[in-house]
Amino acid sequence: MGTNLVNGLEKLGAEVIAPTREQYDLADRDQVITMYKDHPADIVIHLAAVVGGIGINQKHPGKFFYENLIMGVQLIEYARQTGIPKFVALGTICAYPKFTPVPFKEDDLWNGYPEETNAPYGLAKKMMLVQSQSYRQEYGYNSIFLLPVNLYGPGDNFNPESSHVIPALIKKCVDAVESKTGFIEVWGDGSPTREFLYVGDAVDGILLAAEKYDRSEPVNLGSSFEISIKDLVELIAKETGFTGQIKWDKTKPNGQPRRKLDTSRAKREFGFESKTTFVKGLRETISWYQENRVNA
Repeated sequence: MGTNLVNGLEKLGAEVIAPTREQYDLADRDQVITMYKDHPADIVIHLAAVVGGIGINQKHPGKFFYENLIMGVQLIEYARQTGIPKFVALGTICAYPKFTPVPFKEDDLWNGYPEETNAPYGLAKKMMLVQSQSYRQEYGYNSIFLLPVNLYGPGDNFNPESSHVIPALIKKCVDAVESKTGFIEVWGDGSPTREFLYVGDAVDGILLAAEKYDRSEPVNLGSSFEISIKDLVELIAKETGFTGQIKWDKTKPNGQPRRKLDTSRAKREFGFESKTTFVKGLRETISWYQENRVNA
């Protein structure tokens, strides 16, 4: 996501600084202050996160809560103190309550507790919304909060220890085809549904919001396309040429039952609508992985 956003900004003529963790540890207060001194900016777009799928969320709930919370708190606070004019915070769909009326509307964000498997991550990210709104109220600070749905696309994280569902399934299917393995194993029972947003469309939404949106009400970024995990697995198998057996491990968690966003606020406030069809985006992601497997 970060590389795609940097490319999008540079195409617009922006001078972009994208520090790595090796350069600045954003969980370290002094390093955040130093980063802002080293790189005066007109806007901060905060995408950094400790993130992954259900398995790694369950393994490291404390790490996911603390590091995401402390990064957001410090980056917003010292951007304000440094006088950076605008801050764009990227939250997560994991912040929504487990049982949210579908499609998810921003006004329902506080009507319940998030799905348990990724609640620490979701709540840590949601605190940036609280901080954004309270800072606007007290200090008049211009920060905005965006809620992207599950992202996918070329350049995704394909590490099986930490990847999300689409790259994880693509890797399983491609590897199974190459090794002539007769089956793949998938968590859950396939019944949950998910909405996915192609990374190029997500970049467009973020850039539009950064340019045109100056309010603290949260805004969903999505595609309005919903698919069951069962149908997703079958589609990825088809597109990768995997014809073996799909084994469902029903001892593993399903995650949130449904995820689909109401995206009307994004269209109304800054004219964002996704353009990439799911099949097209999926094919581009599969093709990218097949061509970049060593580095992926």
